[in-house]
Amino acid sequence: MSNVLRLRVTPPVGEAFEHVCEGDSVVVGRSSKADLVLSDRFLSRLHARFYRDGDGWLGEDLGSRNTTLLNGKPVATPTRVTAGDRIKVSETTIGIEGFDRAGKSSERDLISSSDSVLLRAASELMPAPERATAASLALLNEVHRALATSISLTELLELILDRAFAHLRPEEAVIFLKRPDGEFERSASRRLPGVSGDFLYSRSLVAEVAEKGLAALVLDAQTDERFAAAESIMTSGVRSLLAAPLLDAAGSLGMIVLSSRAHVRRFAEEDMELLVSLASVAALRIRNVALLEEAVRRRELEKELALAREIQLALLPKTLPEIPGYSLYAQNDASRAVSGDLYAFQAREEGDDQVIVIADVSGKGMAASLLAASFDALLVGPIEVGHPPDGICARLSRRIFVRTPPERYVTAFVAVLHPSVGRLSYTNAGHNAALLVRASGGVERLEANGLPLGLFPVVEYECREVAFERGDLLLLYTDGITEAANPAGEEYGLERLEALLRAHARDPLPAVGSAIDAELQAFAQGCPFLDDRTLVMVRREA
Repeated sequence: MSNVLRLRVTPPVGEAFEHVCEGDSVVVGRSSKADLVLSDRFLSRLHARFYRDGDGWLGEDLGSRNTTLLNGKPVATPTRVTAGDRIKVSETTIGIEGFDRAGKSSERDLISSSDSVLLRAASELMPAPERATAASLALLNEVHRALATSISLTELLELILDRAFAHLRPEEAVIFLKRPDGEFERSASRRLPGVSGDFLYSRSLVAEVAEKGLAALVLDAQTDERFAAAESIMTSGVRSLLAAPLLDAAGSLGMIVLSSRAHVRRFAEEDMELLVSLASVAALRIRNVALLEEAVRRRELEKELALAREIQLALLPKTLPEIPGYSLYAQNDASRAVSGDLYAFQAREEGDDQVIVIADVSGKGMAASLLAASFDALLVGPIEVGHPPDGICARLSRRIFVRTPPERYVTAFVAVLHPSVGRLSYTNAGHNAALLVRASGGVERLEANGLPLGLFPVVEYECREVAFERGDLLLLYTDGITEAANPAGEEYGLERLEALLRAHARDPLPAVGSAIDAELQAFAQGCPFLDDRTLVMVRREA
């Protein structure tokens, strides 16, 4: 089998690609008559040619306006080319990669290089006003008028298909739009009656048209044996195909593909120019409509979040209870419009015991706030009937397990303050260790002694008790405080919080809260807080 010439083509716009010359010659130029069609605006229609000569290959200039350079020197006569040579044709560089044995081309090679395929940069195909045809001007004027109305994205895509069928008469048209994950999906399609089968989706077309911004014209796929390897095109029955990218200043939105199947409808270069014009206007409007719809969705979401935040703030205590001999302080700062943190104070119906709770719902945003509201409602019953902290946690865990999805849970620190005797009983259900700063300056960590609430239907919890003496300070907090990070990714941590509490243990509680907030802001150095920050403080004054 004869050796084939392997070229590496680097165009002025778009990515470089390989071209394999399996025949005896290959003509390079802008025209659809060229074997290797390049999107280079200064390239001559038939610029240069490579052809087989015995066991080797020669390159020659075909009377181009900008000449052909071989390794920097003009090609005046046919000249032998060897591996490693660099040929400059206008603004495109063609490298001689080597000589291989002829073989089967891939679908990507076929789309990138075939005398049945014309690829042109879409920007080059936009007609200047002085050379625009009557058809293109009429189409652009008609589309501009139609797209000026206020319509949805779905209506817009259907209108684009209307214009494509009216002016270009395909048998099938498909619009692919780019998803947020970068993949392309069929967003609108239409076909003439009697046309059946799967809609065409070719990864090669996506790569060349939607990603590189090239317009493609496939003259007659099924009459060229080299398309036998392009399975997606052959099985679709496409005979002639036209594709244009949906481009605007921000990049690629997708592409529109027209095709003809049952009756051979050979699209021409003029059709490609017309489709590019339509796609250019459509892309601008698609972007505007998408931005408008996104803005509307965002405004609605902001309204919902603002309302949810109002509801959530209404759940938090408006005032803190007054307990003789004790001072209390609490604050909640949401990282988003809606927080998943919660704190509560509730007195027992009998006696002077005060139940103090801080909780952190898994997740963030609206879902977390709704679970926080549900948790607040579920909390009331067990407290009112007088259950101890471990009993409160057991009942809450069971009810949360039944009412929420498996991935949802709550960490909580539930404490009962017995003010008259200076004792604190508590259960830590998977929450951050509470800090008990003693009047002597020592710090005790009240670590977790049970699982988070809602993980299992039945969980037994443990209740512990500590003395709460004069001058002692209790801090309950959520992990948004200790996990606040600086630009280096370092977390604030528990040790820094303990050191700050020792330094400010005697200050009024609002001053302690302000000191914590100020130190967190300084530590974060402008980095946004990724989690809610909630704290509760209790100090025995007498």
